[in-house]
Amino acid sequence: MKHRSALLTVILLGAAMSASADYSVRFQGDWPDSWPKELDDLRPQARTLEGPLLPSPHFAIPFADRDQFEAAWPHLLSVKSPGAPLILKRGENFFLGENHVAGIIVHCPPAGTERPKDRKVKPDDYWRYDTYLELVVDGRTVDLNRIELPKDTPIIDERFKERPPK
Repeated sequence: MKHRSALLTVILLGAAMSASADYSVRFQGDWPDSWPKELDDLRPQARTLEGPLLPSPHFAIPFADRDQFEAAWPHLLSVKSPGAPLILKRGENFFLGENHVAGIIVHCPPAGTERPKDRKVKPDDYWRYDTYLELVVDGRTVDLNRIELPKDTPIIDERFKERPPK
């Protein structure tokens, strides 16, 4: 009897813990094969997160080498949806993981979703239907003075936005 109740307790705890997880995480870049082949070498250093509510994939690629980032930059820009924003951030980032202060996160819509044709979407939700980029700038590895920002892209600079305390 004790074994059954212990097993039941473990099952219930496991179910509760998995239900509270907002993201699933894989420690490799599982982006589509249709993306530029020049990004394939970055797969081992990347993370794939899916969530929070819909299965929206997020591909986080930390960089420690400026040359590697600058070589990848034009190819990363090519996966962004036309007109979708580039969001600039600084410091540690949830998607990149602890101890990474330079990198890029490619936020993608859930597979098979399309932007509503009537555009009656709240502005905060509008980019949910596009692939947009979040660039984590450290000034050394990711240096805005060394890369060209796309001219046809809204730039949202959140580098100096006050962050909530930990």
